[in-house]
Amino acid sequence: MSAPVQPPEVRGDTAHPEAVGYRARRTLPLRVEAMRQLRRRRTLLMGGVLAALPFILIIAFAIGGTPDGEDGGGGGGGGGRINLMDVATESAANFAATSLFVSAGFLLVVPVALFCGDTVASEASWSSLRYLLAAPVPRVRLLWSKLVVALGFSLAAMVLLPLVALVAGTAAYGWGPLKLPTGGALSAGDTVPRLAIVVAFIFVSQLVTAGLAFWLSTKTDAPLGAVGGAVGLTIVGNVLDAVTALGSWRDFLPAHWQFAWADALQPQLEWGGMIKGTAVSVTYALILFALAFRGFSRKDIVS
Repeated sequence: MSAPVQPPEVRGDTAHPEAVGYRARRTLPLRVEAMRQLRRRRTLLMGGVLAALPFILIIAFAIGGTPDGEDGGGGGGGGGRINLMDVATESAANFAATSLFVSAGFLLVVPVALFCGDTVASEASWSSLRYLLAAPVPRVRLLWSKLVVALGFSLAAMVLLPLVALVAGTAAYGWGPLKLPTGGALSAGDTVPRLAIVVAFIFVSQLVTAGLAFWLSTKTDAPLGAVGGAVGLTIVGNVLDAVTALGSWRDFLPAHWQFAWADALQPQLEWGGMIKGTAVSVTYALILFALAFRGFSRKDIVS
């Protein structure tokens, strides 16, 4: 007969009084959380909307004719203006860049706010949050798993759009160099790396929205409140950036640098605006993520 298992105090294992075989890092694995989120209807719906956008643009261009660019434009480095609409139908690369431009200001904000704002608040609204913590899943582990998966889905949404645009654009307009609205062109070999830089910067610039949504998700039991609050505050930031009377104060607004990725679509790659925008976005995001972890670790979970 085997000897009975002694309690931790008797074994002298007072530093780790967990159950035998329990490992906090093994609770709520990322793959489990990812599959839970992937199967949700809002994930599939958002993916469908982003995948459909390039085809909608192709139909719009076919009906309206070659874009004249009178109303288009984007900020480079937080200041200058370029016009991607003028060259939208020149090649698949131009079409992908235009798809990113028309969606970066608002459409790509929605999946980030949705994935990051719905993740914790939805568990509270379903009254399953306290059962997850009683599993037991440590609070830090729960937040970490949900945040990593939410950011992963947000990045996937931003990659999905240009990928579909490249495929659809190749079929509609053919593959070719990326013609620049400022003159000249990028070779086909440079096109994909430049678009990858654009997507990476857009993702980093949206970390502020992710931080807002995630923080609000830990403060409320209403997913719509967290998602809507993050989107609303992002819109407020865009409005403030339009107030030129703020002068240099606008440099501290993440929205001021949201189109700095246009510097990647120049004959000579410029990093200045993107570096400044990255610094501002990451600073705000780290503060918001820290507030989320700090507040949730002290919160009374009743739902």
